[in-house]
Amino acid sequence: MEDNEVLMHLMSLEKEASELVYEAQTESDRKIAECEKQNRSRYEEAYVKEMELLEEKYKETLEITKKKYERQLEQYQDSLKTQTVNMQAFSALAERFLIEK
Repeated sequence: MEDNEVLMHLMSLEKEASELVYEAQTESDRKIAECEKQNRSRYEEAYVKEMELLEEKYKETLEITKKKYERQLEQYQDSLKTQTVNMQAFSALAERFLIEK
């Protein structure tokens, strides 16, 4: 009987060890899931902040570019207003290109 008791005791120890391993694995999985959740949350916060910064920078750059374009367009329109039209030279050039070969 003593061998049987030793065997039963060893099986009991193995069962306890198996339960400890299972509990440790469960706890490890829980901790990993919690860390992944926290890391995902931090990532999303950082991503949103970076997106907001980039969006703001884009809007500022777009506004600056629009104003620059408007200034250039106004300068061009003003330069057209101050130019004189030489109809005689234009007619001669058009005639040379269209009529003469």
